Amino acid sequence: MNPLLSCLVALALALFVAPATAQAQDGPLRIEITEGVVEPLPFAAPTFVAESGAAQQYAQEITQVVRDDLTGTGLFRQIASDAFISQITSFESPVQFADWRAINAQALITGAVSVDGAGRVVVKFRVYDVFAGTELGQGMQFAGQTDGLRRMGHKVADQVYSRITGEGGYFDSRVVFVSESGPKGNRAKRLAIMDYDGANLQYLTDSSALVLAPRFSPSGDRVIYTSYATGDPRVHVLDVGSVQSRILPAQSGTMSFAPRFSPNGQRLLYSATNGANTDIYASEIATGQTTQLTSAPSIETAPSFSPDGSQIVFESDRSGTQQLYVMPAGGGEATRISFGEGRYGTPVWSPRGDLIAFTKQNAGRFHIGVMRTDGSEERLLTASFLDESPTWAPNGRVLMFSRETQGESGASALYSVDISGRNLKRVSTPAGGSDPNWGPLQ
Repeated sequence: MNPLLSCLVALALALFVAPATAQAQDGPLRIEITEGVVEPLPFAAPTFVAESGAAQQYAQEITQVVRDDLTGTGLFRQIASDAFISQITSFESPVQFADWRAINAQALITGAVSVDGAGRVVVKFRVYDVFAGTELGQGMQFAGQTDGLRRMGHKVADQVYSRITGEGGYFDSRVVFVSESGPKGNRAKRLAIMDYDGANLQYLTDSSALVLAPRFSPSGDRVIYTSYATGDPRVHVLDVGSVQSRILPAQSGTMSFAPRFSPNGQRLLYSATNGANTDIYASEIATGQTTQLTSAPSIETAPSFSPDGSQIVFESDRSGTQQLYVMPAGGGEATRISFGEGRYGTPVWSPRGDLIAFTKQNAGRFHIGVMRTDGSEERLLTASFLDESPTWAPNGRVLMFSRETQGESGASALYSVDISGRNLKRVSTPAGGSDPNWGPLQ
């Protein structure tokens, strides 16, 4: 391998996760997700060429989205444009690789933006391994309306990320969460949806009723959540496009909460309280047929399916303290998987199927952590006054969660962190936020 390429990033996205080799499709440029941390991979992304005067502003906006997406991962470092020796003035012109090697750009992203006869914005791009002097994969293009420029930028960034790391991207995705405003003792809460980076915020409900725990359907077109609109907690399902919701049927005298879709979107898991007992139920969306999955004289809640739909992880205090258990999706004997000090809750299975994320409370601190599905190799990623409600990015490499600060204000905000515990950062929202749920790629 070229000695310069040996300086590529080896980022520990998970010290205990089996390495995910990311061999580039047509060249040696790669990020190997393995042990150790070096420096992020330096890349150059000149402003995409505007192939018409009307496309100039569009080209700048799309290019900036690509840059921000890549640098935001912590895996990539953007080289400032004032360091460039060459300029990209035509999408079809040959790349002067020597000029980009001279500034140590190991990856080069070029693109062009135009407006077609139907008024659609068209963006095309290429990704190059600079030191090998080769293109990674084949050039691609996306088209959309002028109000979809950010999405086109996210799509380009997903492709660049995937070609270099060998893993799926997560930029063209959305997050549903509870937007919070007002004082701690009288906080208004409503459902909101946004791009993964906080842009394009849209409110789905008003603040007339308390709402909790929103969860996307696998297709991303529906959101299921708990609402107190009727006085007692009940599970509602909302169509994201029409923003219309309905209450799901429930057994008489029960309170239902903590809902979650199955991987195929045809079943629901939720907890229901009948008297003093709380158990986990599964319901067929089409028929309403309901099956009780647990019957222990304890509190069972926060269920989450494995990606293949064969198992469920949940929290229970059946052992005397709040711990995590795994059982078959149809019910049956449950196996305890958490054995560390403290209490465990809000488990959620990784989209990759290899890890379970959770909230842990121990010694007066809250943590977001991950463990293997058998409970081994537990690793705590965060620590604060109150961290809770983890949710996975579509590629299973990043977690988002809510954090509340200590004090009378007790402000709540959304944060993200990769599964090595690195790249912890706040997600921009106009108000406070809690209970995030990361949706699928659009």
